[in-house]
Amino acid sequence: MNKYARLSLIATAAIAMVACSKQEQPASGQASSAPAQAAGGDAAVVKIGQVSPMSGPISHLGKDNEYGAKLAIEDLNAQGVEIGGKKVKFELVSEDDQGDPKIGTQVAQRLVDAGVAGVVGHLNSGTTIPASKIYSDAGIPQISPSATNPDYTKQGFKTTFRVIANDVQQGKALGEFAAGELKAKKIAIIDDRTAYGQGLADQFEGAVKAKGAEVVKREFTNNTATDFNAILTSIKSAKPDLVFYGGMDAQAGPLAKQMQRLGIKAKLMGGDGWQTPEFIKLAGDASDGQYASSCGVSRDKMPGFKAFDEKFKKEFNTDVQIYAPFEYDAVMVLVDAMKRAKSSDPKAYLPEVGKTDYSGVTGKIAFDDKGDIKNGAVTVYQVKNGKWEVVSTVGGN
Repeated sequence: MNKYARLSLIATAAIAMVACSKQEQPASGQASSAPAQAAGGDAAVVKIGQVSPMSGPISHLGKDNEYGAKLAIEDLNAQGVEIGGKKVKFELVSEDDQGDPKIGTQVAQRLVDAGVAGVVGHLNSGTTIPASKIYSDAGIPQISPSATNPDYTKQGFKTTFRVIANDVQQGKALGEFAAGELKAKKIAIIDDRTAYGQGLADQFEGAVKAKGAEVVKREFTNNTATDFNAILTSIKSAKPDLVFYGGMDAQAGPLAKQMQRLGIKAKLMGGDGWQTPEFIKLAGDASDGQYASSCGVSRDKMPGFKAFDEKFKKEFNTDVQIYAPFEYDAVMVLVDAMKRAKSSDPKAYLPEVGKTDYSGVTGKIAFDDKGDIKNGAVTVYQVKNGKWEVVSTVGGN
């Protein structure tokens, strides 16, 4: 009996030691300055969220963003990054918001519940703005690589940042180019009634009016439409010199084709939402001569774009659409702040994000007190012989 009692005591002690060891580990989904150890115990896992529309009419742009984040995560893990003297392994948690504001808030909460240390996204202003409150309430840094509506950073949240120029800068650059360089006197404006499309169109309208141009028509559609004949017939009667479209390439391509079919000679102009290879593909020869802007300097002026582009094409067998290099830089900015704070805990490294002074693929990145990039550049392009060519650049470092 004494023998069995001794064995029982040994077993009880072993169980107690295992239980104590488990209790010392942080709970799944909780942020921690010392993240849970990965399998094998050799590196701590730090989760970074990524949100973009990976289904629907602009899924090509959403996947472009996701690919940029994936490259960043791969490069970071290859570097063997250490935070606070401890080796870490980064894990991308990717979500599809379908470009829908309601779904955007749902996936934002899902990322918070998953215990991500930071979020890169969303792509659209219409999803980025409502989701930003959820990240703010959770104290999680959010960097958008593509949302340009100024309201995103006007909310007073300490967690919101963006790595591209906003629509105040973009709309002004486009408006001044249209009325100044192109000498357009009569302008028609169409927008898709999203936070991005309408917001950019409003900024453009203010800029062209300030330059003395007349807005002869202001029409709107939605971000799923493909038939613009009624709108364009109305616009044709006003005989504009230029038609501005605030929206994405999925609509801008068919719009350009239908303008050509109706014999509208006015040039088409828009913003970064359709300064893409996809627009040229959708519009065909109707794309030739049309203008659009992109936030940032031209790719030949981006210090790291050539190497990034080569790696991107090799990895994903496709061309960069628009925002992938900005997405890549946004991930790197988050991690740079973690390294300076010596912690991946959002509470600890959030203050360091605002102090960013980082040289990335797209150029120098530093934020103002609202979270907007300082000295954001805007580049105007024109389609010539089936390719986007640089016309002019405003701003930049």
